[in-house]
Amino acid sequence: MAQAEMQPYEIIENIADSEIRYYPAVMMAKHKSKNPGAGFGKLFNYISGNNNTETKIAMTTPVHIKKSQAENSMTFVLPKKFNINNAPLPNDNSLEVFEGGKGYFAAIKYSGYTNESKEKVFAEKLKSVLKELDIKVSGEPVILVYNSPYKLINRRNEIIIPVIYNSPNN
Repeated sequence: MAQAEMQPYEIIENIADSEIRYYPAVMMAKHKSKNPGAGFGKLFNYISGNNNTETKIAMTTPVHIKKSQAENSMTFVLPKKFNINNAPLPNDNSLEVFEGGKGYFAAIKYSGYTNESKEKVFAEKLKSVLKELDIKVSGEPVILVYNSPYKLINRRNEIIIPVIYNSPNN
């Protein structure tokens, strides 16, 4: 299987078992729902050609998942050849295509299949590191899943949290 294009980022600093990263802006397609896993099929249909130009779009990694009491979302990152002017629009009005992702994020990696308990443990661990280092959190944790469900070993997951970060290079 060909290697999927990965969302680009730059590691700014290594802190504890985590990283501060800078993510440039990318085009994304998002589905929001009460049900955490509901959007995958709709997003997959969108990249399979269910869009206004019938364009088949390559799958990229990671898939972004946000969970909260009020609402959950699943977001696919579009390949870097797409921008605000050429990204196909979804035929399914439950999907949103937008430019997002630009900014600083703290990230922590973990392996295996993700689940609520791992997500909670690693999000808390990352928040604790940020608090210790007096790095301000500017949003909610996002779960990043890099592998298809069929990959059994060497799985990669991450929790990222948007932060306000003043680079020493600025």
